[in-house]
Amino acid sequence: MKQLILDNTPFCTRAALVDDGELLEFSVEMASVCGIVGNIYKGRVENVLSGMKAAFVNIGLERNGFLYVGESLVDKERLHSVMPKKSEKLSAGDVIMCQVVKDQFGQKGARLTTDITLAGYYLVLLPNSNFIGVSRKIENDERREYLEQLVKSVCPIGTGFIIRSAADKADDDDIIKDAGKLLSLWGKVLDEYRRAPEKSVVFEEATLFERALRDSFSEDIDKVIVNDATIANALIGRVGKAQVEAYEGERNIMSYFGLSAQINHLCDRKVEMSNGAYIVIDKTEACTVIDVNTGRFVGDLDLEDTVFKTNMAAVECIARQLRLRNISGIVVIDFIDMMTEEHQRRVVDALKAALKHDRLKTTTVGMTPLGLVELTRKKTRLPIDDFMLQPCKSCGGGFVISDSQLAFMLRDELVDYMLASRHETVYVGVYGGLYQKVLQSEILKKHIMTSWKDKKIYLYSDDNLRRDRFVIGEDIPFPEPQEFTCITRAAEKETAIGKK
Repeated sequence: MKQLILDNTPFCTRAALVDDGELLEFSVEMASVCGIVGNIYKGRVENVLSGMKAAFVNIGLERNGFLYVGESLVDKERLHSVMPKKSEKLSAGDVIMCQVVKDQFGQKGARLTTDITLAGYYLVLLPNSNFIGVSRKIENDERREYLEQLVKSVCPIGTGFIIRSAADKADDDDIIKDAGKLLSLWGKVLDEYRRAPEKSVVFEEATLFERALRDSFSEDIDKVIVNDATIANALIGRVGKAQVEAYEGERNIMSYFGLSAQINHLCDRKVEMSNGAYIVIDKTEACTVIDVNTGRFVGDLDLEDTVFKTNMAAVECIARQLRLRNISGIVVIDFIDMMTEEHQRRVVDALKAALKHDRLKTTTVGMTPLGLVELTRKKTRLPIDDFMLQPCKSCGGGFVISDSQLAFMLRDELVDYMLASRHETVYVGVYGGLYQKVLQSEILKKHIMTSWKDKKIYLYSDDNLRRDRFVIGEDIPFPEPQEFTCITRAAEKETAIGKK
């Protein structure tokens, strides 16, 4: 059974796509920092680099966006369509409508395009195009032809559509309604663009909840579960044939469905496979490098057979981790050296087949004599590492679990403790950086306002603790914590004792 599990907190929103308990995709969106991919802006061209056929556009953000003139968003390989490139002449001072196709990364500004797209559940509207494209994932030729003719019948002249894979099993009426909604939305975008001042947003892409629902239509979701009854009621009738369920248990929804451990492992550099072999994932500025190792797997025939089986097992593991962690850009995989060309070919073919399940476009290059395989995965939104990891202050080059992710881990551990102990007064010790994160994020707010409102829970900082270790109990293990605060309403009058 495929489920879409949505975790709504004041701190952030998390979405997990699950198949029979196995995590397939995981996304996080901070409440304070929403992504800008898909947003449409009324931008002002600041300067044009004719030698690069590119322009820098001020869209009101900290850094100017980068627009490659003539680039098209249409993926010709995936859609089997021909879309001629536009030749546009831009000058400094021009005001243009542009859309973000790649988030800001590091010191790089957002990547922009003038080929606007608006995504629906079954279709993607291309308001400045004049062709109909069909997703390559719809393989039946008769169905492809039928859908193309259906959409053409409702497509205005000078407008185009991409037919998404979710349309393969959709009713005609639902597809036509989706087209009407997108055309109406485009009319509103044009009206807003005319009225909007320069360097401002005229259309904001949907939230993570909306995008998760929209993108999951092609995944044949059986059930959508969300930890907010109001949101659950609003979703009824909007998720196709999938059931909608509100989870109101005290445990975190991800913990209740057995996903917290799988999510926490997304921080791991080393990923073990069921046969004892493992892969190691290292992130660099230029690319991501994945190394395959036999580990405890020794095989039962000979060395070549053992190596081949290890590499074949690693293929599925690597494809899954790329999707889970949203690893994008250049990826270099160091498979264990194989002696026979047949084994090399089968490993590369298996990797390509495994990557077909990925919604993002991937391009795989053949294996080199050193056993290296290069691939590229389309980069749009930030990788999950940006939320779950942060630079290590000690070594300067490595990464450690982020304070944000540690706050979720603390919440799960504290909730489980409170359910098991039923104590009225509890002390929670964390290291200093996490102490501030917990207070600022309000990640415990739901429990504080409900099941813990009559309890006294004291949070204190102890820089002698390891970053990833929490101390939860009925007493403080030492008399004078560095910082000390009651986080529940039961002791509002006691407030913070303050720094010692």
